[in-house]
Amino acid sequence: MDIGDIVTLMRGGILQVIILSAPILVTALVVGLIVAILQATTSIQEQTLTFVPKILAILLILALLGGFMFSSLGDYTIQLFKMIPSMAR
Repeated sequence: MDIGDIVTLMRGGILQVIILSAPILVTALVVGLIVAILQATTSIQEQTLTFVPKILAILLILALLGGFMFSSLGDYTIQLFKMIPSMAR
């Protein structure tokens, strides 16, 4: 196993993390921005108002995309396990 294989393995892992975390992070960002704008326009500064919509939105995204996320992670894990014999040489 040379340095190119290691770089490819690390690049694939980082890309997998980005693909799996991006929908959740973007959803939390958008919901947080909308709630912040609503709080600024209505002068309601309740701290718990920011958390509840974010949690609900994140749970909704996990419910919608959870199957894709688990299958993508499972495929990547199987791919890594299939590479183990070639790494031992």
